Amino acid sequence: MIQYILECISFQLVFLIVYDFFLKRETFFQWNRLYLLGTHVLSLFLPWVKIEAFKTEVPFESYSYPDFLWHIQMAPIEPSTKDTSWIELTSQEGVFLFGVLIALVLFAYKMYKIYLLRKNGEIQYFEEFTQIIISNSHLAFSFFKSIFLGDQVVKEGHDKIIQHELVHIKQRHTIDLMIFELLRIGCWFNPLVYIYQNRISELHEFIADAQVAKTNKKEQYQLMLSQVFQTQHISFINQFFKSSLIKKRIVMLQKSKSKKIFRLKYLVLLPLVMGILFYTSCKIDSSSETSSNKKLSLEERLVPFAVVDEVPVFPGCEDATDKRACFQQKMQEHISKNFHYPEGAQKLGYQGRVNVLFTINSSGKIENIKKRGPHKLLEEEVHRIISSLPQMQPGKQKGEVVDVPYSIPVSFVLD
Repeated sequence: MIQYILECISFQLVFLIVYDFFLKRETFFQWNRLYLLGTHVLSLFLPWVKIEAFKTEVPFESYSYPDFLWHIQMAPIEPSTKDTSWIELTSQEGVFLFGVLIALVLFAYKMYKIYLLRKNGEIQYFEEFTQIIISNSHLAFSFFKSIFLGDQVVKEGHDKIIQHELVHIKQRHTIDLMIFELLRIGCWFNPLVYIYQNRISELHEFIADAQVAKTNKKEQYQLMLSQVFQTQHISFINQFFKSSLIKKRIVMLQKSKSKKIFRLKYLVLLPLVMGILFYTSCKIDSSSETSSNKKLSLEERLVPFAVVDEVPVFPGCEDATDKRACFQQKMQEHISKNFHYPEGAQKLGYQGRVNVLFTINSSGKIENIKKRGPHKLLEEEVHRIISSLPQMQPGKQKGEVVDVPYSIPVSFVLD
């Protein structure tokens, strides 16, 4: 999952770089809107797409343990199946859900502010929209088919503001913003979602300005935009008076219409997507010739846990008399504490023993985890547990720190 998230963010970054450097300054506003919405959706699906024709084996130096190490095993661990009626979360899952909760609260607060404005405002119904007049306010924004206007908005600009907001309503701009608002809840940790929403919000204003400028004197419209009004910060509404956007909107109004030939710039998306598909479709060749050479060098420098002079010291075993026994006890406690029978494996009836072999390197960190088991779901759970082991004091052989491989079987038994 971490790899999927990183790939999504990487693809989004590439798409945004292309937009900012090649497309942002063009007046093809609808094309840019489609580009932003489309590339964000693409970035979510591309990591899963594998094109058979693009599948290429990429050489990779695999870390292969000598066969004899797999046969040096400790007593098997059979963690008890925990009561699945209680949900246990890892620290990462806890942080993620906490972030989601905060994002939901903020979203609910924004919706509540809209509700209060509507409740306390003077509602007027028209054929194409609903107008809500807010007392003692300079507000001007639209939300779905409602236009919120402050009663202090200058009368000279009232008709133009309505025309502007009607463009947002007719083109359903609020839906675009709500899509990214919901993505901000599930992907609160991804800064690019916020940037995407900001870019699409800018585009909405450019689109509406361009439409209004067709039927009004551009100079008068620019003069009205140059006035800075107060506004509330709600990220999923189309605000007419937003000071940070005023200058950009005026500059874009003054720009000459982009030449049609510049639409060819959008063709850059094709090689970009093809390159991403080539990347996602590649597979690693773990049988390269280098693996056999590395296997020989490993056999020479690895000192198995069973024979090493000083075993790695598990946190909490520093003062233990028998550090080898303490290590094994702490290892069993860690696996039992963090064990969670995969729900998918339970439903499908998968059980059996997973042999896991890993190295405690000369820095005391866990690396090169290898698994052998009856099913990938069981192997992934063991990998997760071993990956969460704490850093230890490294093992020593003849007074020098060494890499210590450790092998242990973990049994999955259904009740």
